Amino acid sequence: MARIGVNALYLIPGGVGGTEIYLRSLLSALAKIDSTNEYWIFTNRETGRDLVPDQSNFHWKPQPVRAAIRLWRLLWEQTGLPLAARHLDVLFNPGFTAPACCPCPSVTVFHDLQYKRFPQYFRWFDLPFWNFFLWLAVKRSRNLIAVSEATRRDLRRYNDADAVVVHHGVDPMFRTIADARAPKDYILCVSTLHPHKNLERLLRVYSSTPKLPHLVIAGMRGFAAKQIEQLAGDHVRITGWIPRQELYELFRGARAFVYPSSFEGFGIPVLEAMAAGIPVACSDIPPLREIAGDTVIYFDPNDNVSMSGALRQVVEDSSRVEAARARAADFTWEKCARETLAVLVR
Repeated sequence: MARIGVNALYLIPGGVGGTEIYLRSLLSALAKIDSTNEYWIFTNRETGRDLVPDQSNFHWKPQPVRAAIRLWRLLWEQTGLPLAARHLDVLFNPGFTAPACCPCPSVTVFHDLQYKRFPQYFRWFDLPFWNFFLWLAVKRSRNLIAVSEATRRDLRRYNDADAVVVHHGVDPMFRTIADARAPKDYILCVSTLHPHKNLERLLRVYSSTPKLPHLVIAGMRGFAAKQIEQLAGDHVRITGWIPRQELYELFRGARAFVYPSSFEGFGIPVLEAMAAGIPVACSDIPPLREIAGDTVIYFDPNDNVSMSGALRQVVEDSSRVEAARARAADFTWEKCARETLAVLVR
């Protein structure tokens, strides 16, 4: 039996996008496959007990720190967390950063290396934290997990470090949605409103492409929210962060799905749309190719004509939907949990 700690200090419910979906889904899947090992979930003041599976081998260990105050959280991660983890066999860090002086081996997940690839998308005062603390996590972790081959290549390129690739899964609800689809006249985009998501270009292309259905953009407000909201016209709805049930309904009713991101570590929304049986058009970038293969319509995220053509095509062409559903079936949270657990116990 292994004593496994989970460092969830980074998690701000509704405030960290896909990494929240990742951790909640992974913990739920671990609870289903593992009743033997003991888990201690270290949370912050913003995160409640609902993160922790209701199972006897999962233990909630709230810490006296707020993740919204990043410096405070990072300092506690380096000081208080190692003390709290002194009885553990391994500490799992699912949110990029890890204690430098942990009393047990660490395994750290890297979702992407955007801060290296596209530093211009980060605020100048945030970059030093990203560079130092993520470098520290690479150096002090026994093993690293990358969520895609693309992220693994970036770890090799920028940090001369290798990682085990463990893909994300997809919420089974999206497979249920595929069997109960009720398409309406809108194109769906699920994305945080950050600069690298390329939503400003999407809105410009959308406004200049005639006869398209309405566009719905769902996701938390990010650094580019103000500019994106100013560009949205009468035929664009921006929902902000919404409860999961409302998001399911948006997927159920979408006629098509578009994902224009210029950079991703993985790309969960594309996988969700594939599983939900929605025709998908997305950027032709390596992580999305890794997920979707030849089952979606690709476009150059830096080319307006390419994006416009894909938008026109995806609302009319559903020929790839069944192939996309079949491919998405290979990505499960149970598989992710088993592969992650194998790294932890090793």
